[in-house]
Amino acid sequence: MEVSAEEEINQIIVGKPHVVILGAGASYAAFPGGDKHGRKLPLMNNLIETLGLQDLIARTGLRFASSNFEDIYASIHKESSLIDIREELEAEVYRYFGEMELPDHPTIYDHLVLSLRNKDFIATFNWDPFLVQAIRRNGRRFKLPRVLFLHGNVEVAYCADGHMMGNNGAACSHCGSLLTPTKLLYPVSEKNYHVDEFISRQWATVADVLKHAFMVTIFGYGAPTSDASAIELLKTAWGDINDRSLEEFEIIDVRQEDDLRRTWSPFIHTHHYRVKSNFYDSWIANHPRRTGEAYWNQFIEAKFIENNPLPKEADFPELWEWYSRLQEVEDAARRFD
Repeated sequence: MEVSAEEEINQIIVGKPHVVILGAGASYAAFPGGDKHGRKLPLMNNLIETLGLQDLIARTGLRFASSNFEDIYASIHKESSLIDIREELEAEVYRYFGEMELPDHPTIYDHLVLSLRNKDFIATFNWDPFLVQAIRRNGRRFKLPRVLFLHGNVEVAYCADGHMMGNNGAACSHCGSLLTPTKLLYPVSEKNYHVDEFISRQWATVADVLKHAFMVTIFGYGAPTSDASAIELLKTAWGDINDRSLEEFEIIDVRQEDDLRRTWSPFIHTHHYRVKSNFYDSWIANHPRRTGEAYWNQFIEAKFIENNPLPKEADFPELWEWYSRLQEVEDAARRFD
């Protein structure tokens, strides 16, 4: 028996969250030619060159064994005499990412946030503003997934008294205090996610939602050795793979499948995983806002399912009209709950 795309659209049966974990590779895939203004998205191994920080780094007088920015920053952080250079470096990184903007046309980030529901979560390691900007320009029309920031982010700030999270530069709606920008840079050896109060709360939430997720999608996150503590936190939340025999694990990455399988093996139960090199071949892009229903039909009910691919070439008016039908079904289902 086959479940048609039309039947899938009209089906609302899964309340568990789909959790997406974003890394720098997602932004790089979305903007290989740069942002709206042509600014290139740096990776850790070319950040110094991309941001033009060679002279600043040279002023430290240090010799570095690695070209990885996190390793270089950690070495600078150890030297108390270099605090002025370190602060200048932090400011330059914040400035560069803070000036980045989404193009005016729909992007992978727009398609991603529109393709998930408000029961779902996106947890991002990225400093760039693209995810927040996509949420902002689509959120007036649609109920979108909740976002968690596992490192800092240039668009996000928080109330020091714990009242709220909001846009960088805004004031707290509860106490009126200016929101505190999130911190971006930590020495590699000191990535203690429990020390920073804001980051600690974000990790506590992602740990809770991972326990209840029916599917996890890893998009462009390479699990670097510098993030060993982050991987351990994710693994602890996911639990024993023998207790996750029904859940699915999807990886969107250009690396070879064998390499990805080795990296993520602590999270994968036997054959319950899939690897795609392109976002538009993913479960999310082919079953937008119905990833749970498609999962149920194929993996629990053992039915053949028809894809319902998002219209990736559509402009915003056409795109929003296409997604509106999906949300109308969701709204109707809520009225009858």
